[in-house]
Amino acid sequence: MIKFTSSEVRDLLIAFFVISLCFALANGGRDTNAVLTILPYIMVGVGLGFILHELGHKFVSMKYGYWAEFKLWPQGLIFALITSFFGFVFAAPGAVYTYANYMTDEINGKISIAGPIVNIVLALIFLAVAVAVYPSAFHSANSVTLFIICSLGYSVNSFLAVFNLLPIGNLDGSKVLNWNFGIWIVTIAVAGIMTFASMTMGVENLVRLIIGF
Repeated sequence: MIKFTSSEVRDLLIAFFVISLCFALANGGRDTNAVLTILPYIMVGVGLGFILHELGHKFVSMKYGYWAEFKLWPQGLIFALITSFFGFVFAAPGAVYTYANYMTDEINGKISIAGPIVNIVLALIFLAVAVAVYPSAFHSANSVTLFIICSLGYSVNSFLAVFNLLPIGNLDGSKVLNWNFGIWIVTIAVAGIMTFASMTMGVENLVRLIIGF
């Protein structure tokens, strides 16, 4: 059973809202109405992506018998807000800290890769739903809303996956790379291709390509 402390729940909620706002600012620019309009959609994609990413780390840590807890990094939140005004988000609001006297590179790598894997799976689920609802989006407002949410969910989660897999500093990628180069290169390649498609083609064009529209 996964247990949470009250401070951990508080930190997760703060990070969830601020990161959602950051992505809304990055996408909506200086248009307040656009930011407020897109924020609820972003919160669904980012909410699932961010919370489940961290829970992935926590679940695998506790599976190995370690206590793990998410802690907020205020400086990371401030930096994320600053970068969002330049059209991108350096998303490092905090991390799940695993408490262990000793941990092998393999266990550390498996704990670290859990988060990005969650994001990749979520992105693919969002893409599958987007493909399913796209044909009906031409005559259904609800389908349009769902398609927008899924498009953002795909874009944000694929980006979160590739970002966290970068072998920089204390990001997940460094620990996965120390454990297994082959697994790291495959996962970052998959996440990178997904993100590249989102940034270059756009999700709608990707969906149209998939269904042959």
